Amino acid sequence: MNTSTHIKPAASGEGKHIPRVLISAGSSSSGKTTVTIGLLAALSKAGYKVQPFKVGLDYIDPSYYSDITGRRARNIDGYLMDEERVLDVFLHGYEVDGEADIAIIEGVRGLYEGLESYSDIGSTAQIAKILNCAVILVLNARSITRSAAAIVSGFKAFDPQVNIAGVILNNIGGQRHAMKAKEAIEHYTGVPVIGIIHRNNEMMISMRHLGLVPAIEERRRSADFDTRINTIRDVIIEGVDIDKVLDIARQTAPLSRPSDTIFVRREISQKPVIGIALDEAFNFYYHDNLELLQLAGAKLQYFSPVHDKHLPDVDGIYIGGGYPELFAAELEANISMREDMKAASEAGMPIYGECGGLMYLTEKLTTGVKDKGTYHMAEMPESTYDMVGALPGHTLMGHKRVVSYNIGSLTLDTVIGKIGNDFRAHEFHHSEVTELPEDAKFAIKLSRGTGIIEGWDGLTVKNTLGCYAHLVASSYEEFARSFVEFIYNT
Repeated sequence: MNTSTHIKPAASGEGKHIPRVLISAGSSSSGKTTVTIGLLAALSKAGYKVQPFKVGLDYIDPSYYSDITGRRARNIDGYLMDEERVLDVFLHGYEVDGEADIAIIEGVRGLYEGLESYSDIGSTAQIAKILNCAVILVLNARSITRSAAAIVSGFKAFDPQVNIAGVILNNIGGQRHAMKAKEAIEHYTGVPVIGIIHRNNEMMISMRHLGLVPAIEERRRSADFDTRINTIRDVIIEGVDIDKVLDIARQTAPLSRPSDTIFVRREISQKPVIGIALDEAFNFYYHDNLELLQLAGAKLQYFSPVHDKHLPDVDGIYIGGGYPELFAAELEANISMREDMKAASEAGMPIYGECGGLMYLTEKLTTGVKDKGTYHMAEMPESTYDMVGALPGHTLMGHKRVVSYNIGSLTLDTVIGKIGNDFRAHEFHHSEVTELPEDAKFAIKLSRGTGIIEGWDGLTVKNTLGCYAHLVASSYEEFARSFVEFIYNT
């Protein structure tokens, strides 16, 4: 088995001691996100300052973690980031909002799932080794008892460098089920079972085609949002030995600081103002992207394409991903905002739209397309809506599901970088842009990934750029600096 190296702990008396633990699972849908939410809420209720992290490039889970803890959840990814950068993001996140008491990291998919079959690149296990922290394995134990021991044993033996320090059993039936599974795991593997979660429908959180409904939307539409979070918290308090979680987190070696950091403030004579679209329709942003824009010299002004009637007074615009398809009627009805956006584009204002932002910037958006399938998507009426029209094309929602890392190179100077800049990013969408004119201009050529058409991404008109690629500023370091400099010089 080919595994990555990991950052060595600091020498005795050196480095930073950070209590930390990683929550992982045998597979997706084991309950690790719900358990993580409950742990964050339980520890926060107990008075701890908890810094949340998410392995991989999910936006939605971290939105809950930020809401619960009051701290900016951070994403870390071992394929997009090298080991030094993972450590940089981790240490910065732990310290920047006032030093935390503990870091809770939620993994992605199963513990060993990653980019390749023969290495742990991009996996939760890779991050556990880079950050030298113990793993608590959440195991879906429905209908198994002694077999649970075989599963834990296999996970423990697969990579001895990964320290599985505890197990939380989820979907447990009665007390006899719990006892047999616990006894078998502890007898055959020596790994303590530190939690028993019984089957409970109240542990469910609203789901949608990309995962959980984002916290910003769920909070606005659900009067019982806090009640449901508190229910999950109380189930975890009752079923999990929180003191044991803390003990595992504290039994970690100090970490050496990386040789450099990307989180350095740059002073410029006049701060350009970047408008950030943020509401129910657009809320997929990595906190590193926003913070690094500020550190590069920008001032951020938040606005809502759904609710605000006009653009604020800004020098550039960033429209992140989200669910414009579910709010297409509201976006279409907000004519004055769409007109402002198109006029700004035609005037040459730098505008960057990412995935959902790209969809909003095209001419039309069609939902509920016949014979396109739904792929677990929320119900959407069969209808076509007018969008901004700053970019050509007609966006269709349908069965086309793209989820992948991508690798791209800029073929034009743009708001996010210059010709020749290379990046690693990811894309995750159920839409496609159609009816593009023959002279449509693209700024990004992908060597990995799908993009908009035939390996091209970055549809561009004047200084407006729309991509399916989701960029991570802590990986593609030119993003924030280039964005601010382009606006400053325009």
